[in-house]
Amino acid sequence: MKSFGHGLVLGKFYPFHAGHQLLIRTASAQCERLTVQVLASSAETIPLDVRVSWIREEHPEVNVVGGMDEAEVDFDSPAAWDAHLALIEALLDAPVDAAFTSDAYGAELARRLDAEWVQVNPGRVALPVSGTAVRADVAGHWRALPPPVRAWLTRRIVVLGAESTGTTTLARDLAAQLGCPWVPEFGREWSAARPGRLSTPWHSSEFDLIAREQARREDLAARQTPVPWFVCDTDPLATTLWHERYVGGRSSSVEAFAASRPPDLYVLTSDDVPFVQDGMRDGEHLRGWMSQRFREVLDTQSVPWIEVSGSRRPVPEVPVA
Repeated sequence: MKSFGHGLVLGKFYPFHAGHQLLIRTASAQCERLTVQVLASSAETIPLDVRVSWIREEHPEVNVVGGMDEAEVDFDSPAAWDAHLALIEALLDAPVDAAFTSDAYGAELARRLDAEWVQVNPGRVALPVSGTAVRADVAGHWRALPPPVRAWLTRRIVVLGAESTGTTTLARDLAAQLGCPWVPEFGREWSAARPGRLSTPWHSSEFDLIAREQARREDLAARQTPVPWFVCDTDPLATTLWHERYVGGRSSSVEAFAASRPPDLYVLTSDDVPFVQDGMRDGEHLRGWMSQRFREVLDTQSVPWIEVSGSRRPVPEVPVA
């Protein structure tokens, strides 16, 4: 038999971290039923629905609800407390027996809810992490973030370019220099596996498949990277250009998908290096056209981009921490 019938955990979860998980797990172990309230404000940069989705994914055993709380944060103000409590009580579907917090405001919260206060990890001694600390130094607190939070906060660098311009080499070397994973080009893998390889006509549906599988692998890398960034060898935007190359026109579905997931930086490899035939390339005569199309498309979107040229230089070894 658990100590409480219905418990409450609330907070901004801005962002959700290991300290919050400790709080939720402790409360869940002591309550027959637990409600977690995510209270956000319009001044914050992480959307409410994103924070709610993080907790639901990590803690499917609890009831997670969210609301916009624009009231002033002033624990000495009765008026501020009244404003906060109006929202907190509106989000509850039943009275609570216990309120779980790390900070001392929990005593007043529990009193106003006519519930028992349970303090977890007081002073954050057992687990020294806070949302403020994470926001100030995301990389320094990376290990304290659950996978869905990492995926949302990770910065993505995409290397793209025409055939035989060094995209794979640069992506691999850049990832080694930055100490992060890199995501190989799925389109090349598909080209080698499809019937007829490059000799048979391509269909638009293949590019939808390539774009979505490339994105799936990127999302997996974002959850697993040991640092808040990773590198991709092409992405769905690049797939839109390969659709033009092989099908002869644009794909609205691939373009819409690419627009829904912009990275943080594009790196375009120039076609000023010699073409190397590796058995999987058939577009030497189109490299100039492809490179120009990449420039044109990159100019029309909002993600910053740079173009690099010249031959490969040795990459210095990066010490392992």
